[in-house]
Amino acid sequence: MTPPLERAELAAALREVRQRTGLSLTGLEERTPFSKSSWGRYLKGDTLPPRDAVRALCRLAGEPDGRCLALWEIAEAAGSGRAAHAPADAPSRGTGRKEASAPPPPEGTNRNRSLRVAVAVAAGAAVLASAVTAAVLLTDGGAPDGSAGAARTAPASPGAAVVPPPRCRGASCAGKDPINMLCGVHPDTLTTYRTAVGARLELRHSPRCGTSWARMWATEIGDRVELVAPGPPRSAEVTDALDAQAYLYTPMAVTSPGAVVRACFHSSAAGTDPECFEATVR
Repeated sequence: MTPPLERAELAAALREVRQRTGLSLTGLEERTPFSKSSWGRYLKGDTLPPRDAVRALCRLAGEPDGRCLALWEIAEAAGSGRAAHAPADAPSRGTGRKEASAPPPPEGTNRNRSLRVAVAVAAGAAVLASAVTAAVLLTDGGAPDGSAGAARTAPASPGAAVVPPPRCRGASCAGKDPINMLCGVHPDTLTTYRTAVGARLELRHSPRCGTSWARMWATEIGDRVELVAPGPPRSAEVTDALDAQAYLYTPMAVTSPGAVVRACFHSSAAGTDPECFEATVR
């Protein structure tokens, strides 16, 4: 069975790191809490490794773990379970409607930009910035006031996870794409909904950005989702096959804990009524 794309990318990165350790699977078993068979599954992408396994492998290779942990975060988010709230026997729309059990598209993908690319670029920039900061601190002759005995600020640990900061916060995010703004990294899923025609929807919130949005998948051309939250309504519509094969996100609305956000799904199928659901920001 072919692993999901996010997990496959993580496994490829881990294999590169493992090669630099010079260790066999038995060697990894001897030096970590994880068994030889477990390492085999992690490196092939059959199983998502624990976060500690990723850190342990990078430590054995003497390398910063920021890049691998960023890939792990994406793979973990893509593989997280989603509970459906609509009836399990909801009918499908003709032969063109995707099966309700079909897997969702890769996490963070839409037709405009991939979260994987955005996170990788931002994480790389964060690692570079940390390296520059460390170099300045190590080569500086002393404190800003010139006293050699003043304590220096220690650089971040090489083992610390690099989580790229969002590109906006609060009001500056209103109406913008949650993926492009990196608000889609570690969001809270407020609720998940399955429509009568089999489309899936979620209401999501980013505590880092202070925003909420809706996303949908397993859709058909002409399907539309509308987000009702503080501020003007925001919507997204499936306009072509590329949209239908990916997650489709509404622009963001600025929200805070206690706010009620509501999403309404408008199916392209004739004779269907809008389906609405809501959740409270935690």
